[in-house]
Amino acid sequence: MTAFLMLLCFTGWADPAIETPRSKALVVVGAEGSDEYGQQFRQWATRWNDAAKRGHAEFTLIGIDAAGKMDDRDLLKQRLSEAAGSGAQAEPLWLILIGHGTFDGKTARFNLRGPDVSASDLAEWLKPIERPMAIINCTSSSGPFLNELSGPNRVVITATKSGHEYNFSRFGDYLSSAISDPKADLDKDEQTSLLEAFLLASSRVNEFYATEGRLMTEHALLDDNGDKLGTPADWFQGVRATKSAKNGATVDGTRAARWHLVRSSREEQLPAAVRARRDEIEVELAELRQRKSQLVEDEYLQQIEPLLVELARLYEAAAKSKPPPLSN
Repeated sequence: MTAFLMLLCFTGWADPAIETPRSKALVVVGAEGSDEYGQQFRQWATRWNDAAKRGHAEFTLIGIDAAGKMDDRDLLKQRLSEAAGSGAQAEPLWLILIGHGTFDGKTARFNLRGPDVSASDLAEWLKPIERPMAIINCTSSSGPFLNELSGPNRVVITATKSGHEYNFSRFGDYLSSAISDPKADLDKDEQTSLLEAFLLASSRVNEFYATEGRLMTEHALLDDNGDKLGTPADWFQGVRATKSAKNGATVDGTRAARWHLVRSSREEQLPAAVRARRDEIEVELAELRQRKSQLVEDEYLQQIEPLLVELARLYEAAAKSKPPPLSN
């Protein structure tokens, strides 16, 4: 019944009087430490702003303007509380942390102007948010954030694999460039997914250290299966993981490959609810194919057939529908 109602909405398109749901990008710039870092962080934030505009996403920035009566920590908490109050939505919330991080052996923190925010603080604030989330921590010592924030319907990216990688991280620079870079489009669908941006950024980090003849002090991880382990970029060939996760868990990357901040014109024509269901079906199909060897053939076919039928109906509806032109 749910799929049928979604198809009706899809073929009829949205009522112009109803506001179309949009992705939301919340970028938080932490304490600069020095003018040199501050200039870089502003540039990274500007790139995210530009990408959000191109992707018709709402954009909120914390940490650049002069400090007000509320410190940045409380302001971040308030913005996340507002996101939680908006209820479940098909479009994701993108939370991007830019700056420096610290780790004392037990607790990882994101350094803000004023009081810092720990990984456990952020995990608590994110609990009430029902919409999908991409949480990207571009700071040094960010690895422990992955373990705290990993969960269902989330993509978590950290610039380092542990809290002990405490040197300045360049990953955020390359990721802010890659998120809307056509060169990152490995599957040639005219848009750059979060997975593709992660892979290109990681590749450019490797190139930097190799060119400079330095020992790498940062190793980014991506987690989107909720197992709190994360996967490095060198597990992938193209957009496909070539290694298996521990304990038979679904390999990371399946969900991140379907999230785009800047979508192609074709993708923009799809209603948010339909796009979200399409993506969920494709994730379920990918997970089922990974478990194919564990199932008898009849059981596998029984599980995959309804997913393929629903997916075909979604695409058929898309082919028959004539969407209204997008306005700038």
